Amino acid sequence: MEVEGKQTVLRDGAKMDKQRARERILKIGVVPVVRASSAREARLAADAVCQAGIPIVEITMTVPGAVDVIRELTKSSSGDVLIGAGTVLNVEAARKCLDAGAQFLVSPGLNLEVVKLAGTEGKLMMAGALTPTEVITAWEAGSDFVKVFPCGQVGGAKYIKALQGPFPQIPLVPTGGVSLLTAAEFIEAGAVALGVGGECVQAEALKANKPEIIVENAKKFLAIVNQARERIASAKALAKSSH
Repeated sequence: MEVEGKQTVLRDGAKMDKQRARERILKIGVVPVVRASSAREARLAADAVCQAGIPIVEITMTVPGAVDVIRELTKSSSGDVLIGAGTVLNVEAARKCLDAGAQFLVSPGLNLEVVKLAGTEGKLMMAGALTPTEVITAWEAGSDFVKVFPCGQVGGAKYIKALQGPFPQIPLVPTGGVSLLTAAEFIEAGAVALGVGGECVQAEALKANKPEIIVENAKKFLAIVNQARERIASAKALAKSSH
């Protein structure tokens, strides 16, 4: 397992899958969350975000036939697309998603048994947490990222910055309240990536069969994240040169 201080023996293939998934999420910085009303819409959304340059898609268990959608996307997409399962509430659901080919699991809250299963199977885990106690518990249990949810309702970017104070080593992924207007603030506050749902994958665009709207939204989020990261890097370089 790649996180320093956590020793877990995994199969070589599993280790590569997990490492690749982690690196992909860190590099792209946007995890599109697909909450569609049908399998067709979910496939449409997945194709759209990939076309925009985000080869990551989180299919939530609220999508009708979600497990079948994950299985189909895993078989039909190239190995370059990272397909995960979201709103995974228990071990039974997690097992079904992993068996269908999910490469990462995301939960809205903290279920330690799901975290344990992901670790045993060598798959990336993004456990949900809100309070400082939940955040540290999720991390110490082996979650690779900690999803802070619902972040927008408890202070948004300011809350992420507050958590970064005592937990600089924990990679936080805010979800809930992430929009085109707030995305840069979250990155500048210390988020390593953003969980983006309806602001990117709009339900109206799916119903109207207009994937181009989702493509455009995804491109905007990607650009905002990259620009915010560049500003952070420039500020650090400037501060270093002034010393």
